[in-house]
Amino acid sequence: MKKFNRLLKGHKSLVFLDFEGTQFSHEMIAIGALHATIDSRGFIKKTKKPFKIYVKPHNRVGKFVTDLTGITDDMLKEKGVSFQTAMNDLKKYCGLSFKKSSFITFGNHDMRILSSSASYSFDFPKDIVQNIQKNYIDFSAFINEFMKDEKGNSLSLVKYCEAFGVKEAGPAHDPAVDAQNLAWLYDASMRNTNLLMEEYKKVLRNFNHFPEPVSKMVRKLADGEDVTYLEFEDSLKKYLA
Repeated sequence: MKKFNRLLKGHKSLVFLDFEGTQFSHEMIAIGALHATIDSRGFIKKTKKPFKIYVKPHNRVGKFVTDLTGITDDMLKEKGVSFQTAMNDLKKYCGLSFKKSSFITFGNHDMRILSSSASYSFDFPKDIVQNIQKNYIDFSAFINEFMKDEKGNSLSLVKYCEAFGVKEAGPAHDPAVDAQNLAWLYDASMRNTNLLMEEYKKVLRNFNHFPEPVSKMVRKLADGEDVTYLEFEDSLKKYLA
């Protein structure tokens, strides 16, 4: 899809990311990633095994996050590594293509977590963090333009996966699982542009910010009706009368 290809800046290496963070300080407590390479059409042709690592924050996880993710303070004390180590391990996982990769998340909260963790760490690897920030793409912002619910609201990752018939890799809020689900959603949306087009027609039909003469024509087109220039001109005359 040309629109998304422009966001990729020519990159053929994609890293689908999901960060889990603490409840209040929004520090990183876990990273999930899936590295993929795409072909000329943007379809995923190869992936590495998923990457997952726990990260020690400076502050407590928080009950809400623990209930949601199953990640506890004790778990991080035992299994967690420093933010610096986690970032270096993520770079190693990405391999030689790290600097020429696009990092894809679902929503912008992951970048907030990345920035927050960097602010708590005096020796964080700036080159790694800045490269991710520079080449990050919020996939939810992209797909939300074309597909919404009946009330015009954005869908969750789970709901988008259901709409495209994507079989989930496992339970939500496991960062490695969420990264995989995002990758499969991306691939399904690139392959099934017909579904995306039909959903976009619905979005356009219900869009309330067009001027009325334009809205009238768009509604007709979205309903499968032909519209002529004379009809459009007549609609303008009535609107201006």
